Formats: sequence, C-alpha cells, structure tokens
Amino acid sequence: MSFKKRTHTCNELCKNEIGKTVTLNGWVDRRRDLGGVIFIELRDRYGITQIVFNPTHSKSSHDVAKNLRSEFVISVTGRVEKRPDGTENKNFPTGEIDLLADEIEILNSAETPPFAINEETNANEDLRLKYRYLDLRRNELKNNMILRHKMYQVVRKYFDANNFLEVETPILMKSTPEGARDFLVPSRIQEGKFYALPQSPQTYKQILMVAGLDKYFQIVKCFRDEDLRADRQPEFTQIDVEMSFIDEESIYKMVEDLMKKIFMEIMNVEIKFPIERISYKTAIEKYGSDKPDLRFDLPIETLTETVRDCPFKLFSETANNGGVVAGIKIENGSEISRSQIDGLTDFVKKLGAGGLIWARVTENGIQSPTEKHITKEYFEKIANQMNAKIGDLILILFGEKIKTYSWLGNLRLELAKRNNLIKNNIWKLLWVTDFPLFDYSEEEKRYIAMHHPFTSPNFEDLHLLDTKPNFARARAYDLVLNGNEIAGGSIRIHNSDLQSKIFSLLGISDEEAKQKFGFLLDAFKFGAPPHGGIAFGFDRIAMLLCNANSIRDVIAFPKTSSGTSLMDDAPSFVDKKQLDELHIKLK
Repeated sequence: MSFKKRTHTCNELCKNEIGKTVTLNGWVDRRRDLGGVIFIELRDRYGITQIVFNPTHSKSSHDVAKNLRSEFVISVTGRVEKRPDGTENKNFPTGEIDLLADEIEILNSAETPPFAINEETNANEDLRLKYRYLDLRRNELKNNMILRHKMYQVVRKYFDANNFLEVETPILMKSTPEGARDFLVPSRIQEGKFYALPQSPQTYKQILMVAGLDKYFQIVKCFRDEDLRADRQPEFTQIDVEMSFIDEESIYKMVEDLMKKIFMEIMNVEIKFPIERISYKTAIEKYGSDKPDLRFDLPIETLTETVRDCPFKLFSETANNGGVVAGIKIENGSEISRSQIDGLTDFVKKLGAGGLIWARVTENGIQSPTEKHITKEYFEKIANQMNAKIGDLILILFGEKIKTYSWLGNLRLELAKRNNLIKNNIWKLLWVTDFPLFDYSEEEKRYIAMHHPFTSPNFEDLHLLDTKPNFARARAYDLVLNGNEIAGGSIRIHNSDLQSKIFSLLGISDEEAKQKFGFLLDAFKFGAPPHGGIAFGFDRIAMLLCNANSIRDVIAFPKTSSGTSLMDDAPSFVDKKQLDELHIKLK
C-alpha cells in the first residue's frame, strides 16, 4: 500500500509554517462536526494537530472525513493556516494553527476501543493490560516510555565517558539457587539438565574482574520466580556495575555522579551531594526501616533504659528480657483526636503489636489513660528524653526488638500519610551502610547471607566469624530514594579461602560449593583483584521519577501480580511434542 509519507510530526507545526503545504500521518484522536465543517484532532507520538475539513474547500476530503472515527489511521495533506483570533489553544504547541485538508487517505480503520484513549480513563488495570497497545497510546504511559528511554541514554553516556565497558553476560546460565527461586530452562540436547535465567549477572561480572576488564556495566534483564508486589516483576531491568581496585568511597563517588546526571538531565533537578550516610543500625533504631524516607522527620526514640525500672510491668519486663520500648513524638499533636488515636491503635494491632501507649503534654502536665500504671514520674522522664513540649503527642510501642522497630517504622509512614507530611517534588537520597553480614533463618535453622554469599565481611569483624558471626558487619551498602531501595551492592570477597569460609558458615559444604560455584572459586585462584560493585533497580528508579504507582506503569509489557501477561496470555500450555523433545512429563 502506497501513501504520502509525513513531512512533519503532529507537534511541529506553528505560525512559522503558515502557508506551507504539508502531510501528516497519525491516529484520529477526536472528531467534531460543527455545521458541516469537520474538525479532527490528529495524534501521533509527538503531539496533536487540528485538521479542518471544509466542504467548500475540498468536498472529496470532507466526504471521507464524515466516515472517520476515533483511532482510524490516516494520512492528510493540506495547507497550514492561522487559526481565527480567539480560537487559539495555548495548551498545544500547535494551538496557533490549523491544517486545512486538501487530501485524505484512510490507511486503516479501527474498531471502537474498549476504553477511552485519554488521561481520564477509568478502565481497570486488567483491561488496560489486555489491550496494552492501546494503553501505550495514552500520554501518561507514552511519556513514561520516553523518560525510560532518556534514562538508558544518560546511563550509557555516563559509563562510556568514565571508561566502563558494556559487556553482555549470558541469559542461559547455571542454576545456583541461593535466595529467590530460579526460572529453569530445560535442555533438549542434554537430557535431564537445565539452564537457569539469571537472577543477577553476579558471578559473571566478578569473573570479568578476574579477567582484567576492570570497569564493567550492563543494562540487563534479570529474572526471579518469586511472589509479586506493586514494585516487583518476574523479569526486571537493572543497571549492573562492577569495578576493580576500588573501595566503598570509589563506589559512592561513581554512583553519586551518575545520580547527579540522571536528575539534572531528565528531571532538571539539582541534588545536593555528597549523599547522607547512616548505618543499618541507626536506620532501624531511628526510622524503623533499612530504607527510611527522609522527606519528613518523626524519628523514633528508644526509651528502653529510661523505663527499665518502671512500675508498669509491660515496660520493665520487656526492657529486662532483651526487648525494646520506643516511641515517636508528634509536634503539635494536640490536633489529633482520640478517635484518630484509636485508628492508629487499630493500625499497629493489625501489624502484630499488642497495643499503643499514648500521652499528651499539656499545660497541666502529662495526660494519658495509662498514667496511673506508668506514673507521672516516668512519663515526665519519657517526655524529657524526647524533648516533648506543650501540645506534643507521644506514641509508644514495646516488644521484641526487630518487630517493635518495624511496627514503629510502619507507624511513622502512616502518620506521615495521614498528616500530609510528605511533599511532592522532594528528592531525598540516602546511603545505608554497615549491614549485618548474616541473617538467621528460623525456618532453615541456619545463617543466610543478608546481601549475597560473595559479600566481603568488614575487616574489623573478621575475628567474629569464628565466635559471633551474627555480629559481623558486611561491606555492603544500599542507596535509598524517598523510602525506596533503588540500588544495592558490596565490596566482594576476592580470596578463595575466605569465600570458602563464608560458604561454610552459610551451611554450604565444600562439595556443594564446588558444584554450584566451583568455576568462581577456581577463577579466584588465578589472581583475583580487589573488586566491588552495585546494581540499580532501573524500573524502580523510572517509577519514582515518573511518580507512578507501580513499576507496571513504566514497563512496556508487564505481567500482573500473578505473573500473567494478559495481552498474549503468557504463560500458556505447550503441546506434548514440545515436552517430549525436552524429556519432560507433566505430573
């Protein structure tokens, strides 16, 4: 099929082109018939131009325009004219002109879309995912894709300018399950054997350091077979980075310079550097989270020592049995009603807390329904420690340490939402450092790696590996943006003996380590340099920059929360012949 190719896009024409004959191609966005003259808003990826079909100017074009409907694909040739005074539309770059149609060709008709292609669509997400190609025509998603494209370009230009090599690592790799489940790919040629899709190129990028390619990066697809949430997908994109002969400071500098570029070139926002750093311990005890949101204050205050001898047994017994008592002060909290406090109590109870202790600081002293149990003396001690003033409200939780800080972290976020403390267009970046090297799994009755098994211990804590490994800190670091972890990394182990020791502490036998990671351990024997790296969640960063609610809004063809692609019905059944070729039988 031949047609006139466009001379301009639907966002280019302005008063400078008045009098020119041009051709536009695109989709019919809207059609209006005003007393015989037909107006069409023609849309393409770049914008919208209004087309005028006047029967006194071109009856043949006007006759064709009578049959146009939304989403028809057309090609229009005509003369650019100035709009009559008073009819200009300043909301569009092309709002000063019209295109008076001389010729029109319908390139393709279209059925009525299942939902309106506009920003105000109220179609549910499942319907929009089923017709994703229509949803992507909406400005919101289209602009998300454009921002994502710009991120790709900024990232690649930055790393190229800093002498990094972009190296592709295999998509079909060895299964080394240690963390999330692998997606497995059966081998047709080698019966009974499987590849795995990479959860991360971790082992390959470390081997690249052994190979001497001392600065590596890759924008790479990764896969994890895990339960999904709003910010999780079975396949996702990360910016993967590894460097040799460096330390933590080298990583921080490289990352901060990249973030400076991304924010300036994409958002036109200047971020203050260096980025604040706090330890994992401080993050948990002050904010109740290892990814705290610093766009608002509301720090947590630990009160355990203050109430250790309190007559209120729930406080004293918690303090003397290894638990924690801690609270949050809300300045000018007198405006928070009793019913609102009851709502906050219900909120923390749903998290697992036993209840919420609260007190107001008034001109007449502390007022609380638990005053007679805790006593004024101890409430005054608490108020003094928290620097509480008249009008402030104090909220206190108690219990097992990790759980209590987590409850308070969630309460802190809930208070910020309910009291509108989180302001838009504020960007707070934070480094969280000194993570524990190990976490203990009650389910598996063994230590598991907090980051991953290739993370180096802090050199100051090497002696703890033989006696108190759960106290050892890792040379690991996370980058947090507005309460979201957007990157995580570590300095790696480059010594095969230390790596074997960590495997042993993780309950991985020498035989199992050789089977899973023998190729990496062997590589370390041939001169592995000190190295480290980081991986950024590309989708999550894009989601935050677009102010989207889910990473599904910044991925062209995402899966649902059940891992389904509604558009093409993946995953789907395959026929028996394919299974036979792969030596697979379904149970």
